[in-house]
Amino acid sequence: MAGKVENKSIMIVHSYGLDNICGDPQHQGVVERLAKAGFVAGENLTVHQYAMSTKKVNNTPELIAKQVEIVLEKIDSIQPDVLVLLDDNAFRTVGLKLVDSDTNIVFSGLNGQPEDYDRKVKWMDSRSAPGHNITGVYEKLHFIDACKVQKKILPGLKKMLVVSDESPTGRAVLKQLGREIDEAGSQLGIEFEIRIATSWEEYVDILGQACSDSTLGTIYPAATLLTDKNGKSRSTADIVKWTVANCRVPGIAINYSFARLGMLGGAGVDFIAMGRQAGAMVAAVLNGTSPGDIPVEEAERYALVFNLKRAKELGMEIPADILMAADVVYK
Repeated sequence: MAGKVENKSIMIVHSYGLDNICGDPQHQGVVERLAKAGFVAGENLTVHQYAMSTKKVNNTPELIAKQVEIVLEKIDSIQPDVLVLLDDNAFRTVGLKLVDSDTNIVFSGLNGQPEDYDRKVKWMDSRSAPGHNITGVYEKLHFIDACKVQKKILPGLKKMLVVSDESPTGRAVLKQLGREIDEAGSQLGIEFEIRIATSWEEYVDILGQACSDSTLGTIYPAATLLTDKNGKSRSTADIVKWTVANCRVPGIAINYSFARLGMLGGAGVDFIAMGRQAGAMVAAVLNGTSPGDIPVEEAERYALVFNLKRAKELGMEIPADILMAADVVYK
C-alpha cells in the first residue's frame, strides 16, 4: 500500500448503462486498482460517474450529441484530475473533443483501432509514446486463443460462425477478428463464416439457419446492439439470452458475463483485469505522470470461464485439466 496521498477526483464515463455487462466490471477494476495504489474511494478519492446509455436509450445521433453536451458540462463543473472513458462511444464522442485540452484522459475497452481514431483526430503520436493528453487500454479479444481453447473442448471442430452487427463496435470487432484470423487463423484448421446482422429479425434468421446446420461446431456471437422492425432495441444481454434459449450449438463467450447469462463459455475478455490495467494508468497520472508518457496497451489477459449447466444441456463434458485452469465456473 502506498503512503498517504492528497485528495483527488476522477470521473468515469460509461458508454452504456452503469450495469452494462462490459462497462460495470471495467469500472470495478479501475476502482480496485486505484485503492491498491493508495487512492481509496470515499477517503482520499472522489469518484464521479455518468452513464451515456448509448445502447438502449440514447442511441440516435441526436440523443448521443445531447449526452456529449451533458458530459462536457459535468467535466467543466467537476474538473476531475483524470477522466476515465469506458468503451468506444464515450471515447469517440467525448475523448476526441478533448484532445490537447487540460483534461487528463485514460480510456478502457476500446474496440476500434487506436490508429483509426487517430486518423479522425490527431490524439496519438504512437502507441508507445502517445505524446498528448490521452492514453489507455485497447480491448484485445484474444480470438485465436479462444479458438484454441474451443478446439480442446471440441476436438472435431471444423466450422465456426461469427455473427456481428453494423454498430461501430460491431465493425471494430470484425476488423480485429479479421486481423487475428489473417495472422494465425490458418493454423487452426477451422472454416470461419462471418455474418453481419442488420436487424434483430436478420439475427434470428441467421441463427435459426446456422443452428440447424450439423456441420457447424461453434458460434461466436459478437452482436451488441440490434433493433427490430418496431424500433425496439435489443441489448447485448438480450441477444445472449435469446441465443442460449434458441440455439443448441456451443457458443464462445466474448467475455465471462456471457457465460453467466447461460452461454457455454471458453476464453473471453477479462473486463475486470482490463479495468485494473487502466486503473494502474489512472494511478500513474494521479501521481504526476502525463498520459502522453504512458504507452497505450492491449488488454493483457483473457479469462477462462465455463457454464457447467449449459455444458450438461448440450451433452458435453469439459476436460478436467481445462476446468482446473478456469478463472470462473458457473454451475
